[in-house]
Amino acid sequence: MSAARPEIAELTVTKLGARGDGIALYREKPIYLPYSAPGDRVRARIGAAREAGRAGTVLEVLSPGARRAPACPHFGSCGGCALQHLSEDAYTAFKLDILRTALAHRGFASVELEPLRALPPGNRRRARLALRRQKNGEIRIGFHARDSHEIVDMRVCPVLHPRLVALVAPLRKFATDFLHPRESAAATATLLDSGIDLLLDLPRQPDLSLLEGLAAFAHAQDLARLSWRVGEKEAPSPAAERRPARATLGGVAVDVPPEGFLQASTEAERLLVELVLAGVEGAKRIVDLHAGLGTFSFALAARAKVLAVDGSRSAMVALSAAAARAGLAQGIATETRDLDARPLLADELRPFDAAVFDPPRAGAAAQAAALAASAVARVVAVSCNPATFARDARLLVDGGYRLTRVVPIDQFIWSPHLELVAYFER
Repeated sequence: MSAARPEIAELTVTKLGARGDGIALYREKPIYLPYSAPGDRVRARIGAAREAGRAGTVLEVLSPGARRAPACPHFGSCGGCALQHLSEDAYTAFKLDILRTALAHRGFASVELEPLRALPPGNRRRARLALRRQKNGEIRIGFHARDSHEIVDMRVCPVLHPRLVALVAPLRKFATDFLHPRESAAATATLLDSGIDLLLDLPRQPDLSLLEGLAAFAHAQDLARLSWRVGEKEAPSPAAERRPARATLGGVAVDVPPEGFLQASTEAERLLVELVLAGVEGAKRIVDLHAGLGTFSFALAARAKVLAVDGSRSAMVALSAAAARAGLAQGIATETRDLDARPLLADELRPFDAAVFDPPRAGAAAQAAALAASAVARVVAVSCNPATFARDARLLVDGGYRLTRVVPIDQFIWSPHLELVAYFER
């Protein structure tokens, strides 16, 4: 019995979806076409059901729409980027539409957005890379192909900082020491002020020989720290710490725990801090919610008393120790607290005249509801997810705040993600 012939159609892309895929209509249903652009006329293979329509694959661009040449030769196979092929106007419009759509869904269709703050490529200071040793012994290292476990072997990357890219080739060579054929691992590399902090997720416990090899690799590559673990839920174990793994936040040197959270680039961090400080100008007591390692806390402490709160004990220990070293122990208090399970309530928020919150992608619904019931005069929200931000903004506005400023920031270049800062006032 012969296989069914693939369904091929000529389609015109009319818009982009939330993941950055082009959308075309076929038999009155949407077809989702990765790596296509608005205005493209394409020949495409129609695939399986997806969302309200079907997935598609572009076989040929018959007539290009709002396109430009991608910056990376891996684009289209590597799943790390989705939007390198868009013209500048189409790219900016897509980023802003993500936020407009999310806000409109929560009743903020009339809110005016500031222009998109663009950040340059080549500055991403953190990457989690997949590694696999093929059956023939070849090592692949890089990001996965889209919707696949296949690894696109990285040779260049215009998104990452050049120092992270330079680590890829020696790590590919070294991986033969800890991967057997058909085994996988992962490497999380973070560029700190003191050098690269590397965490390896290994397939098995290292023996003495490999531990010595890890230390030698850290020395050869001048890493600040190299840690390892087996299983992502395990605490990392240090193999070599050649220098304190430190980042400067608000002028203060902070010891960064393995996997400690930092903004994607120092350029993005500077912009976010600038906007946060402007939003709390004049405040004397500020609560920094989801404070992490103190991205905002230390800058805020230069002008106000600060309470930094976060659910990560290691982050709070690092922040407190850094404050003590810098002579800021009287200006910054810390509290380890799961703000999803136990948000600061109205009575606890009474001493503060401003609040800052920068939650993970899931947002801060519980804390936003508590802020809405409080008397805090000003709130600055930092978010990496427009959808959960809009939900939290609705809670604040329904509680009596006004949304006065929204600044979109392209921190995650060439991806469908967007950072933003917003101001709320009573």
